[in-house]
Amino acid sequence: MLMAHPAVLRDLLDRYESLRAVAGERVVRAQIYRRLQDTAYTLCVTTGTRDIDAALRAARSRVAQYPAAEAVAV
Repeated sequence: MLMAHPAVLRDLLDRYESLRAVAGERVVRAQIYRRLQDTAYTLCVTTGTRDIDAALRAARSRVAQYPAAEAVAV
Protein backbone atom coordinates (compact mmCIF):
# COMPACT_ATOMS: atom_id res chain seq x y z
CA MET A 1 0.00 0.00 0.00
CA LEU A 2 1.24 3.48 -0.79
CA MET A 3 1.62 5.69 2.24
CA ALA A 4 1.59 9.47 2.28
CA HIS A 5 4.80 11.32 2.99
CA PRO A 6 5.26 12.04 6.72
CA ALA A 7 5.23 15.80 6.06
CA VAL A 8 1.82 15.49 4.39
CA LEU A 9 0.51 13.43 7.30
CA ARG A 10 1.94 15.92 9.80
CA ASP A 11 0.17 18.76 7.99
CA LEU A 12 -3.13 16.85 7.96
CA LEU A 13 -2.79 16.00 11.65
CA ASP A 14 -2.08 19.64 12.53
CA ARG A 15 -5.02 20.82 10.43
CA TYR A 16 -7.38 18.24 11.95
CA GLU A 17 -6.35 19.11 15.53
CA SER A 18 -6.75 22.86 15.03
CA LEU A 19 -10.12 22.47 13.27
CA ARG A 20 -11.30 20.13 16.02
CA ALA A 21 -10.32 22.70 18.64
CA VAL A 22 -12.24 25.44 16.81
CA ALA A 23 -15.23 23.11 16.32
CA GLY A 24 -15.37 22.64 20.09
CA GLU A 25 -16.14 26.34 20.65
CA ARG A 26 -19.64 27.57 21.32
CA VAL A 27 -20.42 29.30 18.03
CA VAL A 28 -18.94 27.66 14.97
CA ARG A 29 -19.74 28.24 11.32
CA ALA A 30 -20.89 25.30 9.23
CA GLN A 31 -17.86 25.93 7.01
CA ILE A 32 -15.55 24.85 9.87
CA TYR A 33 -17.44 21.59 10.32
CA ARG A 34 -17.19 20.91 6.60
CA ARG A 35 -13.44 21.52 6.59
CA LEU A 36 -13.11 19.21 9.61
CA GLN A 37 -15.06 16.47 7.79
CA ASP A 38 -12.97 16.94 4.65
CA THR A 39 -9.74 16.71 6.63
CA ALA A 40 -10.94 13.59 8.45
CA TYR A 41 -11.84 12.00 5.12
CA THR A 42 -8.44 12.87 3.65
CA LEU A 43 -6.69 11.37 6.68
CA CYS A 44 -8.68 8.16 6.22
CA VAL A 45 -7.84 7.96 2.53
CA THR A 46 -4.14 8.69 2.99
CA THR A 47 -3.78 6.10 5.75
CA GLY A 48 -6.00 3.42 4.19
CA THR A 49 -8.41 3.37 7.12
CA ARG A 50 -12.17 3.72 7.44
CA ASP A 51 -12.64 5.80 10.57
CA ILE A 52 -10.94 8.86 11.99
CA ASP A 53 -9.65 7.20 15.16
CA ALA A 54 -7.80 4.56 13.16
CA ALA A 55 -6.58 7.21 10.73
CA LEU A 56 -5.20 9.35 13.55
CA ARG A 57 -3.40 6.36 15.08
CA ALA A 58 -1.92 5.34 11.73
CA ALA A 59 -0.84 8.88 10.82
CA ARG A 60 0.71 9.54 14.24
CA SER A 61 2.55 6.24 14.11
CA ARG A 62 3.96 7.00 10.65
CA VAL A 63 4.97 10.55 11.60
CA ALA A 64 6.66 9.31 14.79
CA GLN A 65 8.96 7.10 12.70
CA TYR A 66 10.57 10.14 11.05
CA PRO A 67 12.29 13.09 12.70
CA ALA A 68 10.91 16.46 11.59
CA ALA A 69 14.07 17.26 9.62
CA GLU A 70 13.68 14.15 7.46
CA ALA A 71 9.98 14.72 6.85
CA VAL A 72 10.33 17.98 4.93
CA ALA A 73 8.23 17.87 1.76
CA VAL A 74 9.92 18.43 -1.56
